[in-house]
Amino acid sequence: MVQPMTPIWIDQFDYPLPDDRIAKYPLAERDHSKLLVYKDGTISEDTFNHIGQHLNAGSLLVYNNTRVIQARIVFHKTSGARIEVFCLEPIAPRDYQLSLGGKDGCTWKCMVGNLKKWKEGVLTLSFPSDGHDYTLTAERLSTQGNTHHIRFSWDAPNTSFAEILNQLGELPIPPYLNRATEESDKRTYQTVYSRIQGSVAAPTAGLHFTKELLDQLRKDGIETAELTLHVGAGTFQPVKVEDANQHVMHTEIISVPLATIRTLRSHIGHIVAVGTTSMRTLESLYWLGVRVLQSRDALHTTEMRVGQFEPYTADGDMPSTEEALDALTGWLEQTRQDTLHAETQIMIRPGYVFRMVDQLITNFHQPHSTLLLLVSAFVGDDWRDIYTYALGHDFRFLSYGDSSILTKSTHP
Repeated sequence: MVQPMTPIWIDQFDYPLPDDRIAKYPLAERDHSKLLVYKDGTISEDTFNHIGQHLNAGSLLVYNNTRVIQARIVFHKTSGARIEVFCLEPIAPRDYQLSLGGKDGCTWKCMVGNLKKWKEGVLTLSFPSDGHDYTLTAERLSTQGNTHHIRFSWDAPNTSFAEILNQLGELPIPPYLNRATEESDKRTYQTVYSRIQGSVAAPTAGLHFTKELLDQLRKDGIETAELTLHVGAGTFQPVKVEDANQHVMHTEIISVPLATIRTLRSHIGHIVAVGTTSMRTLESLYWLGVRVLQSRDALHTTEMRVGQFEPYTADGDMPSTEEALDALTGWLEQTRQDTLHAETQIMIRPGYVFRMVDQLITNFHQPHSTLLLLVSAFVGDDWRDIYTYALGHDFRFLSYGDSSILTKSTHP
């Protein structure tokens, strides 16, 4: 019988974070950031360019290749009112690549700043292309809570929505940086391996890697694999309820090549997640495999989605990681798909049993955040010692801050 979930009191996941400890800008050299090393309850420090020395032999480094889009568009009404439209995720077409590559309009879920000044009508924004002036139009179709479905259309021929965002949009750096986006952010707020457009926030653990460091790791026998999770604005949303179990996790879209799943299958016990987004994707793969195992008679109609509390409501003996990945691989082969496309709302918090990931590379996260809950699930109560050490040894925090490599605790 499934047992009720024990409350997770969010006030237990707090620590003092002075504003001057939040890195407002990155270091000039990505891989020269400080690196906190946690293993078997012991904490030490190094620099990130030595990370290969702290990876277990035979490790598979798995990173998120998503690329941040310039998702914030500023319109000005004839009255002078400034309306900010922040594109969160595509609605029609639902597929990111189809929506960003479309040339005849698309609909996105958006947040709108200064909404009270946009009660009706459409917003327009002029832009030049090929020596001509064209117009982008935004029409609000519906409202759901604090988000809105907005239809974008434009009269520039053979111009994709991605090209329009690149020209008119602004890169949405994290709100806690308390500064405007600068030209340098277009480079520094992207990982060196980013290539699949769709995120509105960077998978920041990967910001420390350089192409040279990755090449050296491969020469040293560390294999790499990539997957895609498009990071949504919900990643910045703090837990505002007393019991974290009452927090509603945001849903994110993941894509994992069949080849990556096969590689993961051969590296069980040696998987290193670069960042919490890779962690959530990797752990979701196990539960998607379980779903396939439980739905063998409906393979073509199985909803490929992981719910927020699915890992905590499972009953009975669970399949092994090998069995889950084999089932997922078989389903993809049977349905003739070379890439898994799915959604995940998984919440990784204390009490979670890790099935996929053995080491985690991650930055230092905000108090009262779901990301801090994830870290606590991975290293147990030692998260407090880790953060106390970081605060006491001049580590820089949050997106542009320093990094850590954490080995899964055997006593969470």
